[in-house]
Amino acid sequence: MTNTPKMDWNRLISSKRLGQDSNSRHEVAEYRTEFQRDYDRLIFSSPFRRLQNKTQVFPLPGSIFVHNRLTHSLEVSSVGRSLGTDAARELLLRHPDLKPSTLDMLGAIVSSACLAHDLGNPPFGHAGERAISSYFSEGKGAQIKPLILQECGEQLGEWLWSDIVNFDGNANAFRLLTHQYEGRRAGGYAMTYSVLASIVKYPYTSLLAERKPKFGFFQSETDDYVRIARELGILPLREDEGRIRYVRYPLAYFVEAADDICYEIMDIEDAHKLHIITTEQTCELFLGFFEGERRQKIAQAHPNVTDPNERVIYLRSCVINQIEQECVKAFIRHEEDILSGQFSGSLIEHTDPTCVKAFKACSDFARQHIYKAREVLDVELAGYRIIHMLLDLMTNAVLEPDKAYSRQLIDRVPNQYQIKHPTLHGRIMGVLDYVSGMTDVYALDLYRKIIGLSLPVV
Repeated sequence: MTNTPKMDWNRLISSKRLGQDSNSRHEVAEYRTEFQRDYDRLIFSSPFRRLQNKTQVFPLPGSIFVHNRLTHSLEVSSVGRSLGTDAARELLLRHPDLKPSTLDMLGAIVSSACLAHDLGNPPFGHAGERAISSYFSEGKGAQIKPLILQECGEQLGEWLWSDIVNFDGNANAFRLLTHQYEGRRAGGYAMTYSVLASIVKYPYTSLLAERKPKFGFFQSETDDYVRIARELGILPLREDEGRIRYVRYPLAYFVEAADDICYEIMDIEDAHKLHIITTEQTCELFLGFFEGERRQKIAQAHPNVTDPNERVIYLRSCVINQIEQECVKAFIRHEEDILSGQFSGSLIEHTDPTCVKAFKACSDFARQHIYKAREVLDVELAGYRIIHMLLDLMTNAVLEPDKAYSRQLIDRVPNQYQIKHPTLHGRIMGVLDYVSGMTDVYALDLYRKIIGLSLPVV
């Protein structure tokens, strides 16, 4: 009987930082852990602040406040901290040989990764990802492919083009945190290896994306991910040139679970606030996570509360707590498979059948009644139009940079985005960095100015 290789917690938890491999630091009084420093570094970063003006699902708030990417990320971080902390307690019971200080860091690592998980999302939600991909796959951007192939060669050109036409916010988040932009330090934000590994939900390149265009890192950042994976002892599945695949870093399962919990449950709460679904429908969906006496007790709690929003808030908190507990149990139950790379699916899919069924009911309801709501579709339609036009103007500018109008467009782009890169592929990636980093409000404002609908105050 052969021993199946598995990952080791002692290697998986590492405070080593990308771009600072020597671990050299100024001698200053420091009482935060390295992972708390990651959290603080993200909180005070410009990309994180910009999330407040990026769509989560519903249009940015008018008279009723609903979630944007920033509030969503803060909530995901809170849930992730709970998942990591609770799991650490259970793991210490199972592994008395491990140093408590090793596993005590799980909550901080997951919490920091959760803050960062949406940093790469373009404006206008997931519609922004589809708009970028479709511009290059079926729009005017398709003309760039032969130029990339000519510049980089057939094989490398195909790999790089695959990244562009399958543009994904997950891979873009990893790039944003690790890429050395113009005038910036090596290693990007110099995050710890463990936090960076935790945000990579799909640890493979775009060439292995298969049915859905989801992948974890662009070809330009592949070497960085491989360096991290080897340092942490993440098991490789395929290391062919251009086609890299690893098993998922264990804590990435918690980041995924926290994200799934928050967007699914909180989207339903937002839909209730916007009167897209009724209080009765919302309560029934949330009560589906409980059975028997527990369901009855929760349903009858706080009988004097008559405000429907307060009722929904109470049920939502019960649901999130329930799913959190079930996900931790699933992780502990399947720890060996997770560490050996044999685990498949999400943690939520391996929870109690009642939880699985109720979560699926919420997902199905949201897909049918929320994500197809007119308000949501209107944002997506507008997003397509705005992003396609901005990409068209910027790609034309980097293709013909000597034209007068091109120079004007290029001059208004901050130098960090490298749209003056010596290679065409580098310039196109610079355009994607620039456009994907925009907020909804900035993209709309720039669109209006360029087409002449609004002018800066003179």
